[in-house]
Amino acid sequence: MNRPARGAEAVAGAGPDPVAPERRGRPRSAAADSAIIEAVLRLIENGASIGELSMEGIAREAGVGKATVYRRWSGKDALMLDVMRSLDAPLPPLDGASVRDDLVSLLEFLRRRGLAKRDSALLRTVVSHVHAHPELWDEYHRTVVRARNEALLAVLRRGMANGEIRTDRPADALADLFVGPLLARAVLHQWKDLPEGLAEDIVDTVLDGVRPRPQAAAG
Repeated sequence: MNRPARGAEAVAGAGPDPVAPERRGRPRSAAADSAIIEAVLRLIENGASIGELSMEGIAREAGVGKATVYRRWSGKDALMLDVMRSLDAPLPPLDGASVRDDLVSLLEFLRRRGLAKRDSALLRTVVSHVHAHPELWDEYHRTVVRARNEALLAVLRRGMANGEIRTDRPADALADLFVGPLLARAVLHQWKDLPEGLAEDIVDTVLDGVRPRPQAAAG
């Protein structure tokens, strides 16, 4: 089974993890973190359900002691949150040269994320588990989804500042116009295709509607 691309920072569990216990003593090993997360993915790929996984079995599969796992995660749910983070690709670099190009890059990232979820049984399994636990889902949104949304808002605000995008609507309302059509296909209408070029089509169509309109000449 092909896994979605994973960023090195996500595999290492970078960033604050409030659901894990406070860590003291020696710095945690990124290699051990990666080995434990890879062990979880390997067990799921080999047919284990998340309900069947145990911290002891995960430690055994990873070749580490049980205490090594518990030093990093307070329990299986906290570990599964980092497993889900590991399956996320990093946001694309935005060079800032063109509002349109940056918007296309962000929507193309979401399009590929939607395709990865459709194509990967492993990703669907992990997402379903995290989604079923509200505290984990909220934490995932706080640490991952919010960063994506802030990146989109930053591009839109830049477009407002340089006169490419109208300023009489809030940026978050305009953001929904860009991501809504793509998310509808990826989540609500999963039988619809997510073809190449979709990001460009959405961005160009919405930009045409949100550009500033020329002021009417005074009578």
